[in-house]
Amino acid sequence: MAATTDTFSAWLGQARIPELRLTPDQRGALRAAFHFRQGRGTDSYSTRLLSHFLLHCGTGLKVAQLARLAGVSRPTASGQQEMSSKQAVQQAHHRLDGRPYGKLLPRYAGPIIEFLLARPKATRADLIDFIDLTFGVRVSRIALYRFLKKFGIGHVATAPVTPGPPAPAPSAPPAVPTGPRPAASPPDSADTLPAVTPAAVPAPPFSSRTRRTRAPC
Repeated sequence: MAATTDTFSAWLGQARIPELRLTPDQRGALRAAFHFRQGRGTDSYSTRLLSHFLLHCGTGLKVAQLARLAGVSRPTASGQQEMSSKQAVQQAHHRLDGRPYGKLLPRYAGPIIEFLLARPKATRADLIDFIDLTFGVRVSRIALYRFLKKFGIGHVATAPVTPGPPAPAPSAPPAVPTGPRPAASPPDSADTLPAVTPAAVPAPPFSSRTRRTRAPC
């Protein structure tokens, strides 16, 4: 940025503009711009507003001459020619070189991920509104898509949440009949063994079953 000068003639001289060749209208517009520069200084915000005024106030001077008056480069002044006043204010606010809108900075990735995790059904429009309210930056859908793809967080917003399969219901125990039990069928005679009668066993000799005879003395 060019430093402020003490006089109007010196300000025109450092921009290589001959003062004697200026028309009354040009002199009046440039003098108003000079007083603005003297009163507001050379900060980036004042310089952006001053260059926007010089480029659109109809002085008829060349862009290079106006760029030297404002203290900006020739490409920067050319980039501001097609901007609206709103875009010029946004550019001054975000301090960008030739861009009317703010950029998505890497430090925005953390809050954006938190927003997507807290609201998995949020649309791209909801995310753009969140960025605008949180960071004061209005971006397009293309810029947002490239930002999400660059940091690998696009899948956070698009991954659906699929519920798992339902657990199988426990099988019911077999029904127990509550009626009277059927009578048991009589056993088959072919399967029934005959009753066993024990045989008589003769008593052994000298057993207690015979009469004892005392021996003679």
